[in-house]
Amino acid sequence: MSKHFLNAEDQVIANSLKIRFYPIAVKSANGTRITGQDGKDYLDLTAGWAVAGIGYGHPRVSNKIKDQYDTLSFTSQLSAPEPTMVLLAQKLIDITPGDFPKKVWFGHSGSDANDCIAKLVPLEKNRSRMISFMGSYHGQTMGSLSLSGHPAQSRFIGSGNVVKIPYPNPYRPPFGETGRLTDQIIDYLEQEVFKTICPPEETAGIIIEGIQSDGGLIVPPADFLPRLQEVCKRYDINLIFDEVKVGLGRTGKWFSFDHHDVVPDAVVLGKSLGGGLPISAVVARKEILDVGSGIHLFTTSGNPVSSTASLETLTIIEDERLIDNARENGQYFMAALKELQQKYECIGDVRGKGLAIGIELVEDRITKTPAAEKTAAICYRCYELGMLVFYVGIHSNVIEITPPLTFTKEDVDLAVTILDQAFSDLERQRINMDKVKEYAGW
Repeated sequence: MSKHFLNAEDQVIANSLKIRFYPIAVKSANGTRITGQDGKDYLDLTAGWAVAGIGYGHPRVSNKIKDQYDTLSFTSQLSAPEPTMVLLAQKLIDITPGDFPKKVWFGHSGSDANDCIAKLVPLEKNRSRMISFMGSYHGQTMGSLSLSGHPAQSRFIGSGNVVKIPYPNPYRPPFGETGRLTDQIIDYLEQEVFKTICPPEETAGIIIEGIQSDGGLIVPPADFLPRLQEVCKRYDINLIFDEVKVGLGRTGKWFSFDHHDVVPDAVVLGKSLGGGLPISAVVARKEILDVGSGIHLFTTSGNPVSSTASLETLTIIEDERLIDNARENGQYFMAALKELQQKYECIGDVRGKGLAIGIELVEDRITKTPAAEKTAAICYRCYELGMLVFYVGIHSNVIEITPPLTFTKEDVDLAVTILDQAFSDLERQRINMDKVKEYAGW
């Protein structure tokens, strides 16, 4: 069934819709497990690119969306609203820091939410320029890909108003091991970028990921985000956090910036927000989202079914203490992975917060040459051993661990056991590299 399904998919589904890492066709999923069409179960370390934050098939969400659909399957919030979206907006405002007036915009995905930022922030500030970071991934729409600095977007010429600066990567310092990383990036921004190609008086906003996810699960130095906020305040520039992948509890707090006592002017949400249903949001200063009427809208955004799923998802995160679980089991996971790092020379770095963890593979630890082929091989071997895990990074050499926040210590132990076996098989050349090459992707 799986092979037939995948062959049929290749015939009718556009390649531009696919990033395939292994030949799996999914039949069902529950909790932290995915079942293939062939009946085989897999431990899932991906949460479907971090969408299934509360796990798959949560019964509370299932019951809520059925009741909502039976009562009111749809109304367009553009012209005939109902209360669910208002309740959801208030909840998002409540969990987002900032004692200034805020409002919420709703969409369908992280891409259209970041497109909202790309359009509205320059308009509200009456400044044309934006700043983002190399390696960032903000989405696939023209506005969001213009903000992105990921190789996947490099074939497109986005808007010319975006300037991209280096992200502070402690493992691969962009200016070399010549000084404090935070000082280097901030000085570059103020002494070079602001004084040449992007004057601060023409800069509307700086958008950043508190942990750069698709860029390689990069955690910036602890003092970087507060310093960046200081710069933004000094020049009256909006500071925007893209929390689409690492927000809503994944790092062990509601948001990645909560670890640094930073208060953004706007926060972008998506992926796990709907518990598996498509919904995104921007929570921002009132003046940003009220800059115009009807200038960034979608007929089905904030629909009652997706809003109901989102409200229940946020309640589940609180009721089941999933933020605490992410923090505690993330620390447990990191400690076990650092033990693996001592065992296998190709593991150059282990980093992350909560259940957003990256394992960077290198050919050797001195040169830090990215080991992309080995990374693909590990992920493929994990699939063969019954576990799904993806890889990311601008060099395609970082194993990304973003499981459901319901992950248990027993799940962690199993995951580490499988990874240990995969690394051992790699060392002993027991992985079929011809199969790996068929599915090596991003």
